[in-house]
Amino acid sequence: MDKLFGTDGVRGTANTHPMTAEMALRIGAAVGQYFSRDGSSVHRVVIGKDTRLSGYMFENALTAGLTSTGMNVLLLGPVPTPAVGLLTRSMRADLGVMISASHNPAADNGIKFFGPDGFKLSDQMEADIEALMAQGVPLAASNRIGRAKRIDDGRFRYIERVKSSFPRQQALDGLKVVIDCANGAAHRVAPEALWELGATVIPVGVSPNGHNINDNCGSTHPEQAAEVVRREGADVGICLDGDADRLILLDETGKVGDGDQFMALMAHRWAQEGRLAQKALVATVMSNLGLEQFLQGKGLRLERTAVGDRYVVERMRAGGFNLGGEQSGHIVMSDHATTGDGLMAGLQFLAEMIRSGKPASALLNSFDPVPQLLKNVRFATGQAPLEAAEVKSAIAQAEADLAGKGRLLIRKSGTEPLVRVMAEHEDASLMTRAVDSVVEAVADAVSTG
Repeated sequence: MDKLFGTDGVRGTANTHPMTAEMALRIGAAVGQYFSRDGSSVHRVVIGKDTRLSGYMFENALTAGLTSTGMNVLLLGPVPTPAVGLLTRSMRADLGVMISASHNPAADNGIKFFGPDGFKLSDQMEADIEALMAQGVPLAASNRIGRAKRIDDGRFRYIERVKSSFPRQQALDGLKVVIDCANGAAHRVAPEALWELGATVIPVGVSPNGHNINDNCGSTHPEQAAEVVRREGADVGICLDGDADRLILLDETGKVGDGDQFMALMAHRWAQEGRLAQKALVATVMSNLGLEQFLQGKGLRLERTAVGDRYVVERMRAGGFNLGGEQSGHIVMSDHATTGDGLMAGLQFLAEMIRSGKPASALLNSFDPVPQLLKNVRFATGQAPLEAAEVKSAIAQAEADLAGKGRLLIRKSGTEPLVRVMAEHEDASLMTRAVDSVVEAVADAVSTG
């Protein structure tokens, strides 16, 4: 059997391998068997989803697989990914499942898993589950089949948890906030939480129809929200992705502030307050060199990991760090949550606006980024363009050209059939030539492969 799990669970186009109802049923059965191996009679799993049409299909298939192995299933309906991590732990469940393809288009879907501690499963646990699928899963006796039950107040529990991370002595009175929910999982919880804290809320992307999640809205397409910020004279914009585990911020002019700028702000602030564990921030290899240089200037460290918020979390747990994230907007604050939480991060930014009295534009400009360029090349299943001799030669030459004042990063996406080519250098023209040379070599290898 082909490897199913990528950097963030199982993901693909709905009704195409591996994202079929049959595969979801098999995954559910294998996961149910894995987490009920102790033989006790009480095992439960919580399942959340975003607003994709295919979510109903996968919810039913996973429920069938899980209950067939004796697991009791608690169905949360549409909730953000971090809500699943939270409720898995608070409801004493053995397992949490989120049905979502995050920022991907509506045609895609995915399945993410959380252990009983609320953290995403390790690579080894995923490998063990795949091994169970390959060898076959024994089903529960007919009198041990699990039950399924709808949980109606999951989103309200999550709202209260998110609000508890906001300073009790503060309120959002007087702040006008544009919140873009990407027609996704946070389309109800995010505006409600902001309103309950006192903000004047201007919602965008809160009319999901099963097909419009992430469609020209949300963290990957903030242009619409930026226009609303300018038109309404808002103080700030918060753009979430489809499952609300990440955010992109907009200042009062509509200018984008990415995860690197947010992490720079919070790391410096927490360090001043003595709250930044180990005097370090955890981020991935994609974070800008400017962030690293900013932290060094403040006497702080940047710990880099592979791309993927789960790797950030693993490093944070192993090293005792409490702040980490990705340039793309996954922000992990382990004092409050077990995974990236876009709404919670947005509230922390709003709290800093109130505390400092500064506009969003000032807070999202901690450092000047080193010029960075990222280009993607799509390839077909079965192709291995990075193994081509011409590609290896182009990469070696680009690395030599950028040596000293920049860097080159080449990697395969863990969620899509893409080769990502990223470079940073103080000389933007040199950087562009280096990226284009590698992209051209990869494209040639793909076309002839």
